[in-house]
Amino acid sequence: MKNFQNILEKYAEVAVKIGINLQKNQTLVIDAPIPALDFVHLVTKKAYELGAKNVIVNWMDETTKRLNFEHASEEALLEFPEWLKVKYDELIKQNTAILTIYSPNPDLLQGIDPNRLSTAMKTQTEGLKHLLNAKKSATISWSIVSVPTKEWAAKVFPNLSKSDSVEELWKQIFHTTRMTSENPVSEWQSHIDRFIEKLTFLNENKFKTLHYYGSGTDLTIDLAKDHIWSGAGMTNQEGTYFVPNIPTEEVFTMPARNGVNGTVTSTKPLNYNGNLINHFSLTFKDGRIIDYKAEEGYEILKGLVETDEGSHYLGEVALVPHHSPISDTNLIFYNTLFDENASCHLAIGFAYPFNIENGTKLTEEELAEHGANLSLVHEDFMVGSADLNIDGIKSNGEKVAIFRNGNWAF
Repeated sequence: MKNFQNILEKYAEVAVKIGINLQKNQTLVIDAPIPALDFVHLVTKKAYELGAKNVIVNWMDETTKRLNFEHASEEALLEFPEWLKVKYDELIKQNTAILTIYSPNPDLLQGIDPNRLSTAMKTQTEGLKHLLNAKKSATISWSIVSVPTKEWAAKVFPNLSKSDSVEELWKQIFHTTRMTSENPVSEWQSHIDRFIEKLTFLNENKFKTLHYYGSGTDLTIDLAKDHIWSGAGMTNQEGTYFVPNIPTEEVFTMPARNGVNGTVTSTKPLNYNGNLINHFSLTFKDGRIIDYKAEEGYEILKGLVETDEGSHYLGEVALVPHHSPISDTNLIFYNTLFDENASCHLAIGFAYPFNIENGTKLTEEELAEHGANLSLVHEDFMVGSADLNIDGIKSNGEKVAIFRNGNWAF
């Protein structure tokens, strides 16, 4: 690929400057798969150039991960290391920034007993609860980017050779993350500014309910009391603005926990912990999932929904135009970071406190009173399509077109 190294360096710069917006004397933690070695080196270099105090890398290996799920004892699946809890608690106290390089093999855990997967994931989410709370309340800066692995690339481009598929996936990542512009950092700043128009409209109208219809979906979603629409980025407790997802095309807010009714049908596969859930639908009554179906991955979907009581409810509603850089590729990335930013989506599980007024200052009990859902999980699934329409309904019953044929109507 022409100018590959130059573009890769720009990608590392955007991850550090825009994604986590690293501050001088701040520690950076990078969670990364081993195939991302070269990119991690570039990110580390950029971080130190910006004045990082320290860079800590947590390496992940997919083969070892699968072996653990296959062979670890039941006792091990139920235990979470106390030292790891202490480690992350200390990093949170130090205002550490966390960059995750998310490059999953969509088929990694096929054939693993769904019950073992469910047990292990519940143990992990409970063990990392303090870290998850720090992220969802924007206490610390965090961001997610992706780099290709040969397994992921082969899934997206099955008709190409291994080397060609990896190169093609790099091209698509660079395109959808705006790396091919002259100055990607400046382009990202302009991209963030473009969210303001949509957010201003949605926040000024204070819609009571959203009505989704089309593509097998007929769903009404009440929005939480004092909800706030967010998009692109957020501000941490130190006042630093950061962008959690690169790429990002969404604006999102908090649904009222008990205010969801009807049926929603997925429009893209969901890669959940190395397994695909495809062609699925969820039916809600008074906010709770009362029925679910899936042509592929039913047991995995069941494990997700049955994680805890809160995983039977929604925690996020996100709007993404059908025509966007990611959607216009006409690709299924089998990577939620990309697929969720190609499509309107909803999230099973916990709500983000910053999506209601003064939410980060409220206790869990106070959040629940405002309609926020509480759960160990937060899993996005895609519902957008070229046929999706969304109406905003105000308290007086007035209807306003928000989406028509998959795109913004205003």
